[in-house]
Amino acid sequence: MKRWRPIGRLTGRSIGRGAVVAAALALLATACSGTSTTSPEPSSTGPASTSPASTGPAPVTLAQFDAQHLDWQPCSNGFQCARLLVPFDYAHPGNGKRFSLPVIKLPASDPDPKTHKVGALVVNPGGPGGSGVQYAQGARSQFPAALRARFDIVGFDPRGVAGSEPALTCMSGRQLDTFLAIDDMPANTAQLNQIVSASKQYAARCQQNSGSLLPYVGTEDAARDMDVLRAALGQAKLTYLGKSYGTYLGAWYAQLFPQRVRALVLDGAFDPDTPALQDDLVQAQGFQVALKAFLTSCLASTDCPLGAQGSSVQAAEGRLKALVVRSNSRPLASHLGTGQVADGAMLLNGVASALYSRSFWPDLKIGLAGAVHGDGSVLLQLADLLVERNPNGTYANLVDADTAISCLDRPFPRSLAAWQAAARQATQAAPLFGAPIVWGNLTCAYWPVKSYPLPAIRAAGAPPILVVGTLRDPATPYRWAQALTRDLSSGVLLGWNGDGHTAYGEGSSCVDTIVNDYFVSLKVPRSGMVCS
Repeated sequence: MKRWRPIGRLTGRSIGRGAVVAAALALLATACSGTSTTSPEPSSTGPASTSPASTGPAPVTLAQFDAQHLDWQPCSNGFQCARLLVPFDYAHPGNGKRFSLPVIKLPASDPDPKTHKVGALVVNPGGPGGSGVQYAQGARSQFPAALRARFDIVGFDPRGVAGSEPALTCMSGRQLDTFLAIDDMPANTAQLNQIVSASKQYAARCQQNSGSLLPYVGTEDAARDMDVLRAALGQAKLTYLGKSYGTYLGAWYAQLFPQRVRALVLDGAFDPDTPALQDDLVQAQGFQVALKAFLTSCLASTDCPLGAQGSSVQAAEGRLKALVVRSNSRPLASHLGTGQVADGAMLLNGVASALYSRSFWPDLKIGLAGAVHGDGSVLLQLADLLVERNPNGTYANLVDADTAISCLDRPFPRSLAAWQAAARQATQAAPLFGAPIVWGNLTCAYWPVKSYPLPAIRAAGAPPILVVGTLRDPATPYRWAQALTRDLSSGVLLGWNGDGHTAYGEGSSCVDTIVNDYFVSLKVPRSGMVCS
């Protein structure tokens, strides 16, 4: 069972298949999360600590939250760290319950506002559940020196996420291993009942372990937190880069605070006003398109494990699906020693993981070659990257945060019949990915907290907002970028004729130049322009 989030929050780890594969894994971490594998870790005075969030007494009113002064402390490698207090419930900010959020900053290399410095650029990698602190730690590789001269690069962990205090937790590592390995391509009633039972159990564990947090971790509240951060940074208006689900956070900010927007780049857009199961269908088609692009490239070579050179993509897809289905009943071998089962669900997670970045296609070929010969080790560790599973069997709280936020952010149907109909439709549209993506979200049908209604985000009154989409993005298909641009009153669409998830900083000088010019000078391109 899995959720293929709009952002691939991937952390590089060697998978023991030689230097070439290990190097490619490091490349994937940079390509998909913007995180350098040599990026600094916060020191004991940084976001991971329980040091004071700010100077002065703890805030109890919204005005006092906005008036916080961040107590910046050195982290390492030139970064500075602090913590920000935000209320659990913005309707009752004085009830004493607060989140303490870690914040990290790479100061602008030219700090003189009279010459070059523009202000702070707040960044978020999406997820939901991705660490903005970790993402900002890759600033030196993600952003050009000219932009880093003009902006402080600032990241934060959203409420309930990563270094947030408190943080969401639902299942132990061993429980997640079992949960993520469930077959999401049910062929009979017994297999479907297993998915239903596991989904109910996951929701119950979240209620048991994080019940007091669940009503308060939605993206609308995270957007309000970001405005508190803006004020604490001393910025009259927000400059922001949101990738993938971070586009939803940025869109919510523009909806709530349109007059406080300076510049928003929403890269790898999430469509906010499409019903959840319809979004699952579109995302499944996105992964299917990305798989076709990979297989076309693979079959043009002489060593593609899914077919001879020049074979049809359709035949290769059929071989891959047969491998996945077969592995669900007869799991493959694994030499990793992690105790995980290399079944079809985990193999498909590995395939999905590699589709987030073209730089990982060679490793996908290696993994598929091993799987064809009975060894699922490489695909299994690719899957671990996607869900942030550590070699010791523990997980970051990405899966738990992703589920809790997603189930709260928008309504999901409670009727199992609706899910069955959606799974059938998705399977017809995307034979390999349709059913797993739909059934992978079933936990939300049993979520113990009532979800928000479907939002209508227009951001009327905001200045031009730049929406960026990649034509063959697997996780956030290009049509979502088109839809979000139409939704926003001032949306401007920029496309990239490329592969992989998100566009800025992924190798297109055209995209990067336009985005950098927008951040610095607020210059926007012609809406609908596509970079080659």
